[in-house]
Amino acid sequence: MPASSEQTRAAARVTLPGGVDLHARPAADFVRTAIAFSSHISVSVGERDADAKSLLSILALGAKGGTKLGLRAEGEDAAAAIDALTAIVAAFG
Repeated sequence: MPASSEQTRAAARVTLPGGVDLHARPAADFVRTAIAFSSHISVSVGERDADAKSLLSILALGAKGGTKLGLRAEGEDAAAAIDALTAIVAAFG
């Protein structure tokens, strides 16, 4: 069976806790979590998408407390990646 048939997709919507902006340390923690997974992971804020494994891309989103983030992952560990990223965002509060 080719590796591409092993690909899975997962998605979630999470809200940044009030008073927590996705900058500096929170963004670095988010990116470190994403890098631990082999799946391709993206984050969206409104119409803007960013690579979850790129600190500069995450910072460029300018997400402020209360912002809704769309998380999408594709790969063999997609579900685990989304679970971990959802948990890290919840831990920011």
